[in-house]
Amino acid sequence: MTAAYQLVLWTSLGLIAFAYVGYPVVIFVLSRLLGRRPKPFPRGGDPPPMVSVLVSALNEEDVVAERIENNLGQDFPADRLEIVIASDGSADRTTEIVREYAARYPGRVKLIDYPRRRGKATVLNDTLPTLAGEIVVLSDANTMFASDAISNLVRWFSDDKVGVVCGKLVLVDSSSGKNVDGIYWSYETFIKECEGRLGALLGSNGAIYALRRQHFVPIPTDTIIDDFVIPLLVKLRYGNRIVYDVEAIATEETAPDVRAEFNRRARIGAGGFQSMARLGKLALPIYGWTSFAFLSHKVLRWLCPFLLVAAIVANLLLLQQPFYQAVLGLQLAFYAAAFVGMFLPGNSLAARVVRLTTMFTSMNLALAVGFWRWISGKQRGTWQRTAR
Repeated sequence: MTAAYQLVLWTSLGLIAFAYVGYPVVIFVLSRLLGRRPKPFPRGGDPPPMVSVLVSALNEEDVVAERIENNLGQDFPADRLEIVIASDGSADRTTEIVREYAARYPGRVKLIDYPRRRGKATVLNDTLPTLAGEIVVLSDANTMFASDAISNLVRWFSDDKVGVVCGKLVLVDSSSGKNVDGIYWSYETFIKECEGRLGALLGSNGAIYALRRQHFVPIPTDTIIDDFVIPLLVKLRYGNRIVYDVEAIATEETAPDVRAEFNRRARIGAGGFQSMARLGKLALPIYGWTSFAFLSHKVLRWLCPFLLVAAIVANLLLLQQPFYQAVLGLQLAFYAAAFVGMFLPGNSLAARVVRLTTMFTSMNLALAVGFWRWISGKQRGTWQRTAR
């Protein structure tokens, strides 16, 4: 049995290393050798298509006015842009504020008020097909667009092969307003750019992405991470490309505390396991680089909590050998560093490296919690608004 335990240990550690280190290296090399940076059609020329910005809102009285003003300030023809706020059972002043704007800007601002809360997936399914825009830009109430964001998103749709365009989300500190894109967010953005060069981009940032209205595929009403599922359903049904536009920029405040961020990651984890079951056909080789990215970037990443547990268990069963005592010591030291990183002050290089272990561990713990919520049915498709 010793050989079997060794196989489990090293396979688990190897797959984890590939998911977080090997895959980014491989996708970078492949994207440079075999991919190319997508190029949009130039802006200008013919009148642009009609565009609808759709924001699903739940109790967003603190930010909804700013969100509407932000969209009204876009450098996009006013007569070709409608701003639609779909309220999912808001119990505060959200609908009242939007009605005031709708009265002030008739035809430009529109409220769709669903008085009873039903969940974001249902709101999207019911609202999106009724919009006037040929192109629909989906976003969140607390997201702010750069003035040229919509123009940059829309220019790609001059290419009939493009079905979804994902913009770039920049995270900012809630108090200072400064860019706080961390190592992990920069790392994920880098992977997106590489996957985009290979035509293998997976999903979108829910804060800023656009699609053709007629290509929208209704999603199951219990869908947890709609911004991942919707673009891939479009790709599966129509064969369209998903592109990543680093010039279509949106900003969003980070979660206010560690607990809020952990719950957000757990929810994404639950949605990941749910979507893995529903989008499993993407693993088929016929989907080329998308299949490779789906298995390596998503499925393998979602399975890492189980691989971490398997590595510890297999290691414990090999403790009769001094070498594996040392290996266990290294694993435990890693988790000890992750614990210390929770309380480590400062922004030195050493502190940031230690906090990487904290981020890795907390992310996988959140995935494990997300798996439990999904398998037990405790994670619902109805959203919980993040405190801001």
